[in-house]
Amino acid sequence: MAERFAIITGASTGIGFELASLAARNGYDILVVADEPLIEAAAADFRQYGHGVDALEADLSSPEGVDKLLAATNGRTIDLLCANAGRGLGHAFLDQAVDDWRAVVETNITGTAYLLQKVLKDMVARNDGKVLVTGSIAGYIPGAFQAVYNGTKAFIDSFVAALQNEIKDADGVTITNLMPGPTDTEFFARGDMLDTDVGTDPHKDDPAKVAADGWDALMDGKAAVVSGWKNKLQSAVANVTPNAVLAEQHRKMAEPGTADD
Repeated sequence: MAERFAIITGASTGIGFELASLAARNGYDILVVADEPLIEAAAADFRQYGHGVDALEADLSSPEGVDKLLAATNGRTIDLLCANAGRGLGHAFLDQAVDDWRAVVETNITGTAYLLQKVLKDMVARNDGKVLVTGSIAGYIPGAFQAVYNGTKAFIDSFVAALQNEIKDADGVTITNLMPGPTDTEFFARGDMLDTDVGTDPHKDDPAKVAADGWDALMDGKAAVVSGWKNKLQSAVANVTPNAVLAEQHRKMAEPGTADD
């Protein structure tokens, strides 16, 4: 058993998979979770690094799912949390089923907030621990044809910054916000966005590079990191660009049927 223990959510593929690999390579026992059976295959891959790996299939969109995850720790102290689980959804908001957009809100906001509240209470009490939250530069941009997702990421980006201030006296605890741009993961297929420019863009960021940027910032105790120079530029420009302009720009990337235009 390693001295350090980490939880990585959304770890079956993409950025979460790469974060779990980094944790295992860096000497952590890990508990990995996702809402699909593929998490078991991912766990088998992580075991090559010689540390303890437990896997759990759970839906983290509800407090019950988060409680299931925390029960799977068997009371072990959580030294590191990568709160990476998230859900996307494309197409016009008026065309989306209520259950579909609610799942985005409940996964990205409700489940994440509840998990952070539970884990951070213990970390702050002992004044020790590290948390990485996967936000997004999407939180800076009104997301036409991805409105609910971008709105949830705006919440996360703001929420993390507020928490950082609230716990600033617990100097042994750090929270880092990882803000990637479009990344080459299953996100766009799962969000039904393969008929959009952004979904079919062959130049999306490498999830391994995004995870490495987040990991380095986490280990350095940084408040936030935007992964990729293009995304750094986009997030900076977003701060001085009118919302109507940003929304129109996003429309061109995310409107269904634009992939071949």
